[in-house]
Amino acid sequence: MRDAYQVTTVRAAERALMELVPDGALMQQAAAGLASVCAALLRAEPGLVYGARVAVLAGSGDNGGDALYAGARLARRGAAVTVIAAGPKAHPGGLSALRAAGGRVTGETDLLGHADLIIDGLLGIGGRGGLREPFAGLAAQAEQARQAGATVVAVDLPSGIDADTGTVDGPAVKADVTVAFGTLKPGLLIDPGAGHAGTVELVDIGLGPHLPEEPDATAPQGDDIRALLPRPGAESDKYRRGVLGLLAGSDRYTGAALLSVGGAVHGGAGMVRVVTADTPAALVRQAWPETVISVHPDDPDWDLPGSVGRVQAWVAGPGMGTGEGATARLTAIMRTDLPVLVDADGLTILSQHRDLLPRNAPTLITPHAGELARLLGGDTDPASVEARRLEHARRAAAELGVTVLLKGSTTVIAAPDGGPVLVNPTGTPWLATAGSGDVLSGLAGALLAQGLPPAQAALAAAYLHGLAGRLAAGPGETGGDVAPIGASDLVRALPAAFRSV
Repeated sequence: MRDAYQVTTVRAAERALMELVPDGALMQQAAAGLASVCAALLRAEPGLVYGARVAVLAGSGDNGGDALYAGARLARRGAAVTVIAAGPKAHPGGLSALRAAGGRVTGETDLLGHADLIIDGLLGIGGRGGLREPFAGLAAQAEQARQAGATVVAVDLPSGIDADTGTVDGPAVKADVTVAFGTLKPGLLIDPGAGHAGTVELVDIGLGPHLPEEPDATAPQGDDIRALLPRPGAESDKYRRGVLGLLAGSDRYTGAALLSVGGAVHGGAGMVRVVTADTPAALVRQAWPETVISVHPDDPDWDLPGSVGRVQAWVAGPGMGTGEGATARLTAIMRTDLPVLVDADGLTILSQHRDLLPRNAPTLITPHAGELARLLGGDTDPASVEARRLEHARRAAAELGVTVLLKGSTTVIAAPDGGPVLVNPTGTPWLATAGSGDVLSGLAGALLAQGLPPAQAALAAAYLHGLAGRLAAGPGETGGDVAPIGASDLVRALPAAFRSV
């Protein structure tokens, strides 16, 4: 896992460590790591470290000091380093070291347009709100230079990003690389902040022993997902592997049933029992003959759980409609003592029937920003959810008593009992296609049926779903061509995604 800690925790760990080491040792260690990353970036073009044009944007805090000491190290290696001191004063020791190494200080900002590399040391992790002048203007000029080919490296966190939440409340630096010291901060994992951070490099400065065991946010890696995934044993049968009940699809939205069944079948469920309408039932029977199908009557008093048969978990919502019959069927499922995942139309019904929550059984919801805004009600709107993803996911989990998988540019998972927020790192814009969420619902539901708790099922499903999107689109992120994909391509790519972890 890649763990992240909030500012107050990081500050406490830094204070504890500084009591054990000589004055200035942490800053020197951070500067050495920063300079090493910058030199490696410059070496991407042979011989460029010597004579490279490096601009340092230095604020008056410790991040400015880190940037200045790193600039001094680069100057001693032959780079032409120029500092733009943006604050009322610069770190005196860092400024002295940089001048001694041959660097210079100027108030001229036009040189940013000629820089090969720009180091953002304007603000530290304690900054809140968007950048104000003169920082905002420098961030804009740095972005112009970045668009023209310069590389922007942020010190610990891009200036203007909220370290704890990833919120961007105004102008902010957009970096190609962020060099984080000691530990990640949640704002580096969660959009919109994560979108400003670029590639995140972590420099170990010895904070580890002074950080608490439980982080504030965490993002998995492949080994973590591998450890979560259930595997059949010699004694397994279809019931031991998990039976998923799936309430999805309607005569209008037939594809939702097909896609969610595909996600469930390839998610490892031993059996999938589908409850749907006549038309999708016929299509599912042809596409997925291994499923067991029940066609629901138009009777609101129908005993859905008793008629379908034994299941270990339910998925309810994809394409099922929002009418009286759909509401009655969702209500019947929500009143069981089984794990339930609610998505799509099911979330619309929940927003109109909040009395169905909380339940006394594990519950996972998978909304996008608009759906979560409707669930929270009041003056909450989709834009505010997108801007403050961490805040709203945590709030919904606490208020609704459910585990929340908030879909979007960064998938954020929050549990009702608090604990670390889980962040999926494999998302890709290629997942923004109709039916993608239906595949995710079936996949996560299959993992619920196999016994994973809601947060773990959500995390593993989001990770594999993102991998499937990348695999289906092609190798573009590592070179080569990509192709537009649809949700059906995600279903077909799921076996390869599982194999990759």
